[in-house]
Amino acid sequence: MTDSQDLREEARHQDQDELMQHLKEVQQVLSRHKLVESLVHRQDMPRHELVEGLVHKQHLVELQKKLDELHPADIAYILEALPLDERLLVWDLVKADRDGEILLEVSDAVRESLIETMAPAELVAAAEQLDADELADLAPDLPSEVIDDVFRSLDSEEREQLRAAMSYPEGSVGALMDFDLVSVREDVTLEVVLRYLRRFEELPDQTDQLFVVDRDEQLRGVLPLDVLLVNDPEIEVAALMQTDALSLQPEDDADHAAQAFERYDLVSAPVVDGQGRLVGRVTVNAVLDHIRDEAEADQLAQAGLKEEEDIFASVWDSVKNRWQWLAINLVTAFIASRVIGAFEGSIEKLVALAALMPIVAGIGGNSGNQTITMIVRAIALGQVGTDSERRLYRKEAAVAVVNGLIWGGLLGLIAWWLYDDFRLGAVMTAAMTLNLLVAAAVGVAIPMTLQRLGRDPAMGSSVMITAVTDSGGFFIFLGLATLFLL
Repeated sequence: MTDSQDLREEARHQDQDELMQHLKEVQQVLSRHKLVESLVHRQDMPRHELVEGLVHKQHLVELQKKLDELHPADIAYILEALPLDERLLVWDLVKADRDGEILLEVSDAVRESLIETMAPAELVAAAEQLDADELADLAPDLPSEVIDDVFRSLDSEEREQLRAAMSYPEGSVGALMDFDLVSVREDVTLEVVLRYLRRFEELPDQTDQLFVVDRDEQLRGVLPLDVLLVNDPEIEVAALMQTDALSLQPEDDADHAAQAFERYDLVSAPVVDGQGRLVGRVTVNAVLDHIRDEAEADQLAQAGLKEEEDIFASVWDSVKNRWQWLAINLVTAFIASRVIGAFEGSIEKLVALAALMPIVAGIGGNSGNQTITMIVRAIALGQVGTDSERRLYRKEAAVAVVNGLIWGGLLGLIAWWLYDDFRLGAVMTAAMTLNLLVAAAVGVAIPMTLQRLGRDPAMGSSVMITAVTDSGGFFIFLGLATLFLL
């Protein structure tokens, strides 16, 4: 690791430690508040209500002062880490002019819990603080009457931008697009551009380049800020602009855009419509948010969760989110138990089978999960197509055979040593190899099939692979043992 990487890693840990410290301080204030409030309630003293009010106000003022110092993203983190009653108490202390920014930062599940407590007028005020692209992200969680009020409060240009942002499907470049950008004409000098930029109070975030357009708003190229600053002010933009820069279209896949940002180390990229007109831009922060959301969605899908869950959600909400794949898992576990039941006689005759069969199933499940993880990642990166499926089957089968012979052989030797039975060791090796072959085949088949069906390749993958390798492992091992040992 280079010195710069070390410094970045150290800074990241410091930021995380600082964030955890903020959370701890908020929790301490809330704890003191609850404790003193409880003690005051138990005391029978004159002017009880006055004392209680003073104590209450003291802690809330301290807490509000702390919150005012924090970035909206840090407040969002704190809200997500608090139980519902404490979360709502903290939320009430946040300044109203920051509500919109914080609602954008919190997870979908926590956002719903906060919006439920807000009056329509508060929601309209929060939404009016946001740009059109940010409002489009928040709109699906807002009541329709609030959206209508917000629409009426926007000018015609903002209204059109909001309609456009809301029209693009999730997972498209249009859904990531930002309308806040700086464009210039190609027939002006750098001096004119510099004077134009000085009229801004501040440039839009992640502005690393200006977008060059003609009179019809057709994108002609880009002018990086470093090129603007180091060249003679009398030179025209057309002489210095880059015409080969990457441009995107609103209908493009957001995953492909994310890969382009990573490949070319982009900070921003223009978005053009079908006629080549500049309609917006995508920035690296929107791409990073998309990558994080996709990674979290994949993790949830692999575990069989339908959506992100508030860790402090009600029991019923959590049950509704988790029941589907648990039900499937129950069925598969029952099938596995019936496989074992079919070989009860064999297990009674050779008790060693009961001790060894979980090893075969467990190793198969782990190997299958490794295969699925690799395939899902390759699909996400666009590295796998239907034409390469057969090659993947052959490669994963070869890996399974090698691993089966090595690790299955090792376990076979251990079984031979423990139970003094060469045949048991051979069965162990064969069962391990065969189950790894099953895991490899299913590990490729599950995500590839889900992709062909237009579903998330990671959806329920860990549940399905475990079910197959458990039942298959038990059947293979006990079946071989019955054939060759009894």
